[in-house]
Amino acid sequence: MPLNPMLRRVMIIGSGPIVIGQAAEFDYAGSQACKALREAGLEVILINPNPATIMTDHASAAKIYIEPLTLEVLKRIIIAEKPDGLLSTLGGQSGLTLSMQLAKEGFLDMHHVQLLGANCETIEKAEDRLLFKQAMQEIGEPCAASDIAENLPDALIRAEEIGYPVIVRPAYTLGGTGGGICADAAELEAVASAGLRLSPIGQILIEKSISGWKEIEFEVIRDATGSVAAVCSMENIDPVGVHTGDSIVVAPALTLTDNEMKTLRDAALRIVSALKVEGGCNCQFALRPDGGQYAVIEVNPRVSRSSALASKATGYPIAKTASLIAVGYTLRELRNSMTGMTLEAFEPSLDYVVVKFPKWPFDKFIYGRRALGTQMKATGEVMAIGINLEQALMKAVRGAEIGVDTLRMDKMAALSQDDLFALIASCTDERLFAVYEALRRDECCVDILCQTTQMDAFFINKLLRLIRMEKKLEACQLSEACYREAKQLGFPDSAITRLTGVPVASPRLPVYKAVDTCAAEFDAGASYFYATYDEENEAGPQVTAEGQRKPVVIVLGAGPIRIGQGIEFDYASVHCVRVLKKLGYDSVMINNNPETVSTDFDTADRLYFEPLTAEDVLSVIAVEKPMGVVAAFGGQTAIKLTKPLHHAGVKILGTSADSIDLAEDRKRFDSAMERLGIKRPRGSAVMTAEDATKVANELGYPVLVRPSYVLGGQNMIIADRDEDIA
Repeated sequence: MPLNPMLRRVMIIGSGPIVIGQAAEFDYAGSQACKALREAGLEVILINPNPATIMTDHASAAKIYIEPLTLEVLKRIIIAEKPDGLLSTLGGQSGLTLSMQLAKEGFLDMHHVQLLGANCETIEKAEDRLLFKQAMQEIGEPCAASDIAENLPDALIRAEEIGYPVIVRPAYTLGGTGGGICADAAELEAVASAGLRLSPIGQILIEKSISGWKEIEFEVIRDATGSVAAVCSMENIDPVGVHTGDSIVVAPALTLTDNEMKTLRDAALRIVSALKVEGGCNCQFALRPDGGQYAVIEVNPRVSRSSALASKATGYPIAKTASLIAVGYTLRELRNSMTGMTLEAFEPSLDYVVVKFPKWPFDKFIYGRRALGTQMKATGEVMAIGINLEQALMKAVRGAEIGVDTLRMDKMAALSQDDLFALIASCTDERLFAVYEALRRDECCVDILCQTTQMDAFFINKLLRLIRMEKKLEACQLSEACYREAKQLGFPDSAITRLTGVPVASPRLPVYKAVDTCAAEFDAGASYFYATYDEENEAGPQVTAEGQRKPVVIVLGAGPIRIGQGIEFDYASVHCVRVLKKLGYDSVMINNNPETVSTDFDTADRLYFEPLTAEDVLSVIAVEKPMGVVAAFGGQTAIKLTKPLHHAGVKILGTSADSIDLAEDRKRFDSAMERLGIKRPRGSAVMTAEDATKVANELGYPVLVRPSYVLGGQNMIIADRDEDIA
């Protein structure tokens, strides 16, 4: 089907400010949509009040309104701009809910505006808990026992009928907002009250808890002709009961039998067809650990954080394809951007393993409740690609910037056995590291850990393989074979040196493999790479037809979204890449955040999806041989790399490594202010807790503790006494 001839102007609603559960992934989706629709010859009108996004840049759309996302404002803009269509599925829950309200009021029909991407019926069936349950029953898809409540007394009655524990799922909310698992009536009163208040339609689902089952997701795409494609399967390492945004996720799903995989894939395709979604859709399932029984959890009839992850995991541009489907194209008309040969109806194939690791805000909120449940707490995430799960998991952990380069955490080693197992029993952001420590102490406790955590034994045994490699390194003379085995399992040189007690004399550089959506079945010429330890290298500087090589510049990204370091650095990095391209440079991006525009495969000339650590970045530099590296646009993550890169002889473009250190190192900065005669509060740089207490008493309380090389005030505190300092 050609482009819908009724469409000339299309309006896109953004997602507004960054909140937990609704972050950079919607800037990525919206930016892809704006670009795709412009290239299709449409005029794009965009509304989004978030100034840190790529999509609100002047070049993204014909007109951009930096205005509040309210019904009144949207109505005024629609009357003024007279768009032919409104794209509802790219602005997260904000865009979806507002689009739905405009349609239900009859406002869109009154002004001859077509709702694109998902129609009213589709949105209602997916978001209204009662209608969704009925839709699943009509096509024979199983759901957990549940019922709808629209007030607290009804909620209490429904829970008694279903039997505790129950899960509360509010309608029309995102990131599990207002929901939770309730063990009794007292807990239900608190959770249900919040859920009813936060649901835009005052409706909650009371569902029998199947906490502990496996959670599996399928990212699916469908066009108006009914053609469907399963883009990616994903499996949560954590069981049902932890929001998928807070779960460590692997792609493709690794523990399913062929029959289970086929059953859930077929169910996802049936669901998206029954709902008549036109575009991307995320289907979530619970699978009983012993197999044979599954239940549909929920469906998102729009792009989501999982969509961004699936796009970067496979190289399949879900948001771009969904946007073009919304304006009339079909999967069999759209050519795969990566291969240039296959059509978008061709389902991606992965010959590697992807791990997503969440980024939580507990480094800022050190007294915050770390327990994880059905309400998302992660602000962002990192993604890692490897030839095996161990390698990808190790990359993800060191890329998450949580102060570890393996799964061994000093904090866990200091715990007693009772405290360690208490931590394992209560699901927190640190449980994986506690499980790892328990295995280090007793390799035979796999069954106990499986029962306690309800993780599949497959994943526990993968941790055990890493532990055995650690012990081998601690015991062995570092032979070439031992070193190579450790590198293939994801151990960085820093960890190998620490474990063996011997510096790595001749570090072995990785090779880089391409992500091409087709497992190298076609010659895709992809420019999207990940590191592994093998023989053949598929990456490196490009040579023109005349045999010339452009000068290469590497741009360091900002890593995961966190409080204090958000999408503003993605905005800056993308602009840097664009300018470098215009100036004739060969631009290379290194980043590990799947939610961002900077990690789109066609933003830079080449993308390396790798952790932002000195070793990983220097390995890319060894392959690319750049004239210099830009660190100024990657926030604190990139800034912290300037010193080791400078010491390795890498040219830092822009502000020098020494000048950066002069600003970031508190002692050097204070000395500079002294030389310049600039007044500032009295203070002293310290390196130990004892010195800190001594200096604080000399200065007199209250004092401000201010670390070097941090952003957004991380770990800063106003201390009133010695205990605060400690």
